[in-house]
Amino acid sequence: MTLNRRTLIAAAAGSTALIFGGGVWRVTRRPQTAYLPWQLDPNPPADVRLDAFRHAILAPNPHNRQPWLIRLEGSDQAVISCDLDRRLPETDPFDRQITIGFGTFLELARISAAQRGVRLEIEPFPEGEALPRLDQRPVAKLRFVADPAAAKDPLYGAILQRRSNKEPYDMARVVSAELAVKVAGGEAAFTADPKRIVALRSNVLEALTIEQTTRAKYMESVDLIRIGHAEVDAQPDGVDLSGPKMEALKLAGILDRTQLADMESAAFKAGMDQLTESYGAIPAMIWVTTSGNSRTDQLEAGRRYVRANLRAVQFGLAMHPMSQSLQEYPEMAASFARVQALLGATGAERVQMLARIGYGPAIGPSPRWPLETHLRR
Repeated sequence: MTLNRRTLIAAAAGSTALIFGGGVWRVTRRPQTAYLPWQLDPNPPADVRLDAFRHAILAPNPHNRQPWLIRLEGSDQAVISCDLDRRLPETDPFDRQITIGFGTFLELARISAAQRGVRLEIEPFPEGEALPRLDQRPVAKLRFVADPAAAKDPLYGAILQRRSNKEPYDMARVVSAELAVKVAGGEAAFTADPKRIVALRSNVLEALTIEQTTRAKYMESVDLIRIGHAEVDAQPDGVDLSGPKMEALKLAGILDRTQLADMESAAFKAGMDQLTESYGAIPAMIWVTTSGNSRTDQLEAGRRYVRANLRAVQFGLAMHPMSQSLQEYPEMAASFARVQALLGATGAERVQMLARIGYGPAIGPSPRWPLETHLRR
């Protein structure tokens, strides 16, 4: 999220005296450690499991919560479970989105293992599916099997370049149907039809407004905002607001969590302006529908989604999940029903992921906790 309302920028300019009075290092400094997990040592770990997992922790996941706990067993197995403190009870009351985030994690692990000639065998929910919410039971049990026939996945090279690009997209650049088909890869559906996009955009913006103005739901996000390099380095998850502009606003006392939490404040209104601009810039959309809504279906949705995200990278496209209307709390019910209908989900079918694709500016990665923080021995 980037605050760009003119009133805030003008106010930030008022902090010039602070900057030139010795605060320039504080204003321009960027996080130093939060992005290190993206800078992989070219000499991979001898243990292929650690190699797979150092890639897997770069997977997209809701609110950047990174809920993955990893327990290594023996010499070739691992058990994956959920850090229950990293769920999103307000906006994801049944842990559906969190489970999808495990699907993205497992797929990146599989792709990375294959690069080393290792087949990843995945047993989902070996002790049964946890419903209505995840619990301490494993999400998956993994076995890494050396297999000379294991085919390398062509998407491997896109893992380190993958982003969830939340910036406004260039509406003057059309995403052709031919290109959208390639991104979907037979694992997702898409549309670039202007009339259909108008209806979807309307529902997207309605759902965004509901989430941002429903107090408990919005505060779940506010509590996860990290403002400035020090906070991002100390807690490299959630929603990061860093860079010179954010540092200047923070230093000037214009940007803090109290002001963001106040829906009458300039900070809140600036955030809404920026979100509306970004979410409204939709050249094309892609979505993942499953035949049901079991935990295994949700893992499958994550697998398909991250593969589409990686293909988008390869074809020079930006991608940004827009899942507010898919959330399952009462205030969202009308938008939820509408998006399922707009995207043709019938019967037990469920639209699990919805994202916009287009041409956006280059951006950096999201913060990540190091792999060792996910390991349980």
